[in-house]
Amino acid sequence: MIEHTERFRAAVVFYPVINWYSFVLTTDIPWTAKYWFPSNPWEKTDHYMDRSLTNLVAKVKTPSLIMTGEEDYRTPISEGEQFYAALKLQGVDSMIVRVPNEPHGIQRFPSHLITKCCT
Repeated sequence: MIEHTERFRAAVVFYPVINWYSFVLTTDIPWTAKYWFPSNPWEKTDHYMDRSLTNLVAKVKTPSLIMTGEEDYRTPISEGEQFYAALKLQGVDSMIVRVPNEPHGIQRFPSHLITKCCT
């Protein structure tokens, strides 16, 4: 949403998928791609990249906090790191929070869940 508007003062982005090509090759559920894409990433690279947020990051102006679990194998931490790096290259105020010992959802520990909900 933040790539389409500047109406928000800030945004919080939880465990994002930024690059569908890298997501399929690093997630613990790579088989899901067969439902969303017509082929493997190396066969139709453009199809994956056209749907990736990396193509829209130049439009993002909203300061953003990216939060991801260090043990998230569903949307690997590399996805959040790519988004953070892209925002920094664009000069957008951003911060990444890497929550230790947390899988997808960031709710293994009550203190982490409270932090996520109150961010």
